[in-house]
Amino acid sequence: MRSPLNLLTTEEYLKFEQDGDIRHEFVAGQIYAMAGASEAHNLIAGNIFALLRPHLRGGSCRSFVADMKIKIETQQADIFYYPDLLVTCEPSDNQKYFKTRPNLIVEILSDSTETTDKREKRLNYQTIESLQEYVLVSQSEIKVEVYRRDNNNWTIETLGKDDSLNLDSIGLTLTMADIYEDIFSL
Repeated sequence: MRSPLNLLTTEEYLKFEQDGDIRHEFVAGQIYAMAGASEAHNLIAGNIFALLRPHLRGGSCRSFVADMKIKIETQQADIFYYPDLLVTCEPSDNQKYFKTRPNLIVEILSDSTETTDKREKRLNYQTIESLQEYVLVSQSEIKVEVYRRDNNNWTIETLGKDDSLNLDSIGLTLTMADIYEDIFSL
């Protein structure tokens, strides 16, 4: 049954996504088409994933890139986002098409997504109890912002060319050269 105002139900959205060729994010019954990514965006995501996967191999944590959704349940409605990378360490977080208990989320910023990633998505992601780190990676300059849960508060750390990214949630350190390989020469 259709919801009022032609909004999709969560079940309709999941079926629509499963059958479709274009990815959409879902917020309170409305869907938003995902734009294609730039070369730099793809390289950064690939660089980070290439280091996450072997680091996590053999443990309880699993990493996903681009096509795995995150479901956030709020009092108002369900939300589904497609983060660029995510790590979940919860064995029961085993839904086939989405995850609900990420420890780490990484978004690669672009001109069209930066405001949403820094405001709307950050605020919604920070409601996820399991989330320990939310990382925003610029693709236009060597700059990484890390939001970390510290008990019930969040801190922010901004990193530049000479810094390393410590992913405390999974015990991995990445250099800027690791992240920006084939994009910027360091």
